[in-house]
Order: sequence, then structure tokens, then C-alpha cells
Amino acid sequence: MFDALKVKNACVEWIRQFFAENGPDCNAVVGISGGKDSSVVAALCVEALGRERVIGVLMPCGEQADIDCSLQLVNHLGIAYHIVNVKAAVEGLTAAISDSVPLSTQSRTNLPPRIRMAALYAVSQSLNGRVANTCNLSEDWVGYSTRYGDAAGDFSPLSRLTVAEVKQIGHLLGLPAELVEKTPIDGLCGKTDEENLGFTYAELDRYIRTGEIDDADKKARIDHLHRINQFKLELMPVFESNM
Repeated sequence: MFDALKVKNACVEWIRQFFAENGPDCNAVVGISGGKDSSVVAALCVEALGRERVIGVLMPCGEQADIDCSLQLVNHLGIAYHIVNVKAAVEGLTAAISDSVPLSTQSRTNLPPRIRMAALYAVSQSLNGRVANTCNLSEDWVGYSTRYGDAAGDFSPLSRLTVAEVKQIGHLLGLPAELVEKTPIDGLCGKTDEENLGFTYAELDRYIRTGEIDDADKKARIDHLHRINQFKLELMPVFESNM
């Protein structure tokens, strides 16, 4: 019984309140991938703040096959945007680290999103901005994000909304259907999200909202991923001295 209009309006008001308290004259800076999440976040910020206060940042790593989707989104919304190609930075840091440390496959996979977030914050700080996090509840639930990469940000409009709910809001916002329904690909190893995860977002969303799932093995995998990735959603542990 998800009321997309009610939630969309509440989220828009929440974004306005965040900026009123944390930067009344600041801009919303959004990393634009061309998928549903960044599209919906950018559109929500436009409705909340006006297009003149929303800045998109496109961050290909060399050639990006679907960059036309990112350009379609910023043109559809009429927002200013900048293109920052992170390939040289990724290759440079990879080479510098590899001189003394053999980089693991996971490290190589997570390096680009962490460099993208560094670039996003550099743009934001230079343009009087606040960085929008674009993760959704479904991804966060199973840790499908890079800590200090795409999991970072100053405010997060979608972190309590499932993939299905984000799509409903995207359609309600009048975004191009091909962006809202675009098959999510991680952009790191070339596989779709669902291929990497081993279950569909529809199965995950249903389990999150109802506790129901038909496949015991998928339930066990979701529970395992949720458990081992909880730390990504928590503040860094801090030692409290009693002295």
C-alpha cells in the first residue's frame, strides 16, 4: 500500500528542510550515472530547490557506454552539469599503490567509486554544494555499495525506499521510462546487479517489506549479506574515555 505521491511530497519537503538547516544558499550536487536512483534523486532536488540549485556531475572512467543516459537525464531536467573523467586518477592511484602493495580484485573494483566520491566532493566544495547520496534501501540492506564511495553523501533521499518504490516515484516525477526501468549494472565488473547478488530486486523488496520469500537459499543469502554489511550503515565506532 505504498502511496508514491505522499512519499514523494514528503521527501521534497524533507530536502527543503535539510537545506534550510544545512545550507540555505547551497546547491544539491548529484553524481549522475544515468540509472533510476541518480535520476530520481536529481528530480526530487529540482522539485525541492529549483533546477538552478541542482548540479549534476558525470564521472565516466574512460569510455562509458551508457553516458548518453546521463546526458538525457540532465537535459531532461534542465540542470547544469560537469563531466569529470576519472580514468587518469584511477590509473594513477592504481599504479602508485601497486608499486608496493599488490592490489586485490576487490580493491581494484572499489577504487573507482571512491575516487568518484572524492571528485564529487571536490566539485561540491568548489560550487557551494551538498552531496546527495543516491543509494536505496534495497542496496543498503545487502551492502551493495562501496563504503566511502557511492555509500557516502551529505543527505540521502532514497535510503528508506526499495527499488520498486523508487521506480514508482520516478514515474510520478515524469522521468523518461527508459531511465526509470533501466536494468541496473554496477559499472564495475560489467554484470547486472541481480547477477552479482544472486536474487532479483523484486524478491529482495518483497522480503524487506513483508518478510516473505519463496526460496530458502535466497533467504539465507540475503540474511547473510544483511548481517555482514551492517557496519556500512553505522557510524564509525569511537572509543569513549571515562577519564
